[in-house]
Amino acid sequence: MQRIVVVTGSSGGIGSAIRERFTALGDTVVGIDLAAELAGDHRVDITDAAQCEAVVQRIIDQHGRVDVLCNNAGVSAVGDVVASTPDDWQRVFAVNVFGTANMSRAALPHMRRQQGGAIVNTCSIVATVGLVQRAVYASSKGAVVALTKAMAADEVANGIRVNAVSPGTVESPWVQRLVAATDDPPTTYEALRKRQPLGQLVSCESVADAVVYLANPTTFTTGINLLVDGGISGIRIVE
Repeated sequence: MQRIVVVTGSSGGIGSAIRERFTALGDTVVGIDLAAELAGDHRVDITDAAQCEAVVQRIIDQHGRVDVLCNNAGVSAVGDVVASTPDDWQRVFAVNVFGTANMSRAALPHMRRQQGGAIVNTCSIVATVGLVQRAVYASSKGAVVALTKAMAADEVANGIRVNAVSPGTVESPWVQRLVAATDDPPTTYEALRKRQPLGQLVSCESVADAVVYLANPTTFTTGINLLVDGGISGIRIVE
């Protein structure tokens, strides 16, 4: 059956890869992004609960259902807890945590009526592995993992599965910009590459594959945080 798949952050590197994977499967993908670029996508600020409610209702009016919600939109911040400003905390949590909650709140009543559906939240290994200069971002993604597990428990009786995927450092436009802004981009990139035991950054396509797997109705799991991190959180290579 052709599914209706809603993807937030659909114009970014991971979001575009998620869109391509579901489209290749024959699903209808509805993109949501502040920088919506493709025809049919919706320009929505997910930090605004009313906008989230409105866009989900428009999707229901047009397609009749929502089968998969990919809460992929996210922003980051660089700095430790001393350097991070109150504005940093508000901005990052507004998108990563409250935005995920807003979209889920809007979609879940429709999924409950269907007695089925899947939600996949894009998280990060910083939720479980301490990395320098990521205090705000790590805190927000830790909250997303906790929210994922709580929603999974709440929705079991409704036939709705809720999972998260946590990439390591992704070869994404945001990381590329971050590397380019350093004093020595080649050295910075090499350090990012080497800290993942498999020896390369995570591709956007690898993250998308994990999202598609978790959204598959035959995937018998809920409440998990699937790591796609090149081994950084599980193994150490001693040379």
